[in-house]
Amino acid sequence: MLVDGKPANLKFLRETIKLHNLPLRKQSIEGSIVSLPINTNNLPDNFSASVPLFVQPPQCRPLDDVAYTKIIQQSTRVGSSTHGKLAHTHMIKTAFRPCLFLRNNLLHMYCKNNEIDIAHKLFDRMRKRDATSWNLLISGYSRVGLYNEAMEVFREARMCGLRLDKFSYSSALSVCAQTRELKLGMLIHGLIVVCGLGDGVFLVNSLIDMYSKCKRVDKAKVLFENCEELDCVSWNSMIAGYVQVGCNKEVLEHFGKMHQRGLCLSSYALGSALKACSNIGNCLEFGKMVHGCLVKGGLDSDVVVGTALLDMYAKNGDLDNAVRVFKLIPDKNVVIYNAMIAGFINEDSIFAEFGDEALALFLEMQKQGISPSVCTFSSILKTCNAVEAFDYGKQIHAQIIKNNVQSDEFIGSGLVELYSLSASIDDAVKCFDLTPKLDVVSWTSMISAYVKNGQYEKASAMFLDVLEFGRKPDEFMISSLLTACVYMCAARPGEQLQGYALKTGFGSFTAVKNAQMCMHAEAGDIDSANLTFKEIKNPNLISWSVIIRSNAQHGCANEALHLFDLMRICEIPPNEITFLGVLTACSHAGLVDEGLRYFDSMTANYGITPSLNHYACVADLLSRAGRLAEAEEFILTSDFVDEPILWRALLSACRVYKNSILGARVAERVIELEPEAASSYILLYNIYADAGAQIPASKIRDLMSNRGVRKEPGLSWIEVGKMVHCFVAGDISHFESQKIYSYLEDLLNKTKKMHYENEEPTEDVSEREDSASAYHSEKLAVAFGLISLPISAPVRVMKNLRVCQDCHTLMKLFSKVEKREIILRDPIRFHRFRDGACSCSDFW
Repeated sequence: MLVDGKPANLKFLRETIKLHNLPLRKQSIEGSIVSLPINTNNLPDNFSASVPLFVQPPQCRPLDDVAYTKIIQQSTRVGSSTHGKLAHTHMIKTAFRPCLFLRNNLLHMYCKNNEIDIAHKLFDRMRKRDATSWNLLISGYSRVGLYNEAMEVFREARMCGLRLDKFSYSSALSVCAQTRELKLGMLIHGLIVVCGLGDGVFLVNSLIDMYSKCKRVDKAKVLFENCEELDCVSWNSMIAGYVQVGCNKEVLEHFGKMHQRGLCLSSYALGSALKACSNIGNCLEFGKMVHGCLVKGGLDSDVVVGTALLDMYAKNGDLDNAVRVFKLIPDKNVVIYNAMIAGFINEDSIFAEFGDEALALFLEMQKQGISPSVCTFSSILKTCNAVEAFDYGKQIHAQIIKNNVQSDEFIGSGLVELYSLSASIDDAVKCFDLTPKLDVVSWTSMISAYVKNGQYEKASAMFLDVLEFGRKPDEFMISSLLTACVYMCAARPGEQLQGYALKTGFGSFTAVKNAQMCMHAEAGDIDSANLTFKEIKNPNLISWSVIIRSNAQHGCANEALHLFDLMRICEIPPNEITFLGVLTACSHAGLVDEGLRYFDSMTANYGITPSLNHYACVADLLSRAGRLAEAEEFILTSDFVDEPILWRALLSACRVYKNSILGARVAERVIELEPEAASSYILLYNIYADAGAQIPASKIRDLMSNRGVRKEPGLSWIEVGKMVHCFVAGDISHFESQKIYSYLEDLLNKTKKMHYENEEPTEDVSEREDSASAYHSEKLAVAFGLISLPISAPVRVMKNLRVCQDCHTLMKLFSKVEKREIILRDPIRFHRFRDGACSCSDFW
């Protein structure tokens, strides 16, 4: 005989009957079953009408309730309904009338094997039903995800006037928990109270689970605290509720109370406590206590709990113990490998050695024959991007294609970042276009790629595409676009983005605020940058570093150093960017001793190795103070003696302090290191010109000409309205040229009345002009700004080259004559002119 297309297992039935000592003859059961010409894929549509078709022959006798029950329960336990269907069919053929208990067992078997249609047909033909029958059908529908049908059965049970038990309400609450139907769950809670079942711990646990999954852990907490009988399930349910809403401290508090009361600590409770320790951070000691409980309970070698333990150590910065836990787990799977790889790259700054460890672990994983998952590839791509192992990342890309997971959006974003960091923007675009499901992370990665590669217009255009497709940006996308505005020196689009962020609710995110500060500072509006910083509720390291460096660049040295003191009071350890701002502030304020002390503390107190930029700041610090010999000695004894940036700082100071002898020697060194850089020749020319040494100055000009060194033409620009207006020296192409020159002439006449004597023009790195230096590009831009902008608005001008001494002096006078604030940014720093004074203290 065939059952479901397979031979019936008669041996199983014989052994089942023999096992329970059923008083039946062997030939009776075999004869009755073998003679069944049936197909049990589905019950007959007409259940009752089909019964007479199976006429019982004289030798075919039915089993009793106990025998049928044993067979059906065995089928339920093994998870296969094949033999249970045989027994059910035998009942039908022998016209056996099963009792209610046996019918409920049949119902349970079909529900547990997900044959809910057959179960419902059987339920409909049951003349007598009890609460167990209804409960089984409700749980059966819930088991296969048909929650609406499950609740419909629950409603029918109530309408029948049947007194439901705790299991009925528990099944209904489970449905509400799965569907997050809080209002329906609260209604069922009310029914439980009315029925007098609200005090039982079984239903309290179900209610706690329902409220927790509906994100109302406050109501779950009230139930937990008012329940007189609490068991381990209650405590675990409450911990699960806190985990649902991310209340990590409460998870640890409940775990501690469980431990104090001597309750059994399940693997779930231990895993939840470890997860809370991972999320909170700086919770290593508590995590070690949980580890001790694991060892005591013999769960330390469990893969699931071991993964949580490894993650806890890694996120709390204890990689040594994380590696030990990893090595002690016997049967490693892909999840534990993923956790260990993620542990190596958890830090904000991934060190090269940790990156190498993560890549080595990936190779070991493959040698063990463990197939990488999407999470594995995502972590390895992040590692390659962090340690700049771009060639290795391309090999990973090949494996991603081989494993056919390139369509995953997270992997697509990682590949976009990989190719953007390696300056292969075209390949990044291809990876983006090949990602079928584009989410906000994918769009953000591509926009960030454009920004990193200097394609700011394309980044802005893609943002418009995001809005056109109806996608909602996130805070990181807004931050990247604000960064693009910083590089473009486009204040107006940045202000529009700021308004969009406020309107959409992203304006309060720290990442957006940090980019906003950069945008304001680079646009010359340090007041708005400071105001933005004050609006940040919890400034992070980046926030402090940005505002300190911004104030330093704007010449607000005292404010920058005060902010650094506040940062240390807040116990936020500075990084190399922070110290760069501090040293710049000391340089601009002339605080030589303080600057040297901060420089020494980088290594002594914070373990930060000074970079080239830090050495350049110290060289500038000594040079600005006129300690030229010390500056030269500092450069010669540094690790960056062949870096031109250090010597250029000293060369600029030689011009200010009119030390032509040292200036000539330093200039020769800089020209030797950078023979094609025009700025060094120009600085040396200016030193000779200031000293009145026309012959050496002429030789420098001839040397530039012979070597083919060309200086970059000076360009200044100003944003007025929706346009950016550019000017070069003596520019007459602007549509307002006549008005600009007329206004500039009036300004020059006013300054002459203030006893201003125009200095002899020098051909510095700005512009060379055949006429007087009155028409340098920055003067034209400032004049246009004074004409076009409201009186209350500051005039902000950007220039690609250093401002000359003549223009610098005139800008101070312009600010005093016009009673306007003028902000001029050159490649070195910001010059803020107010009431005839500059923030640089005439040293730049």
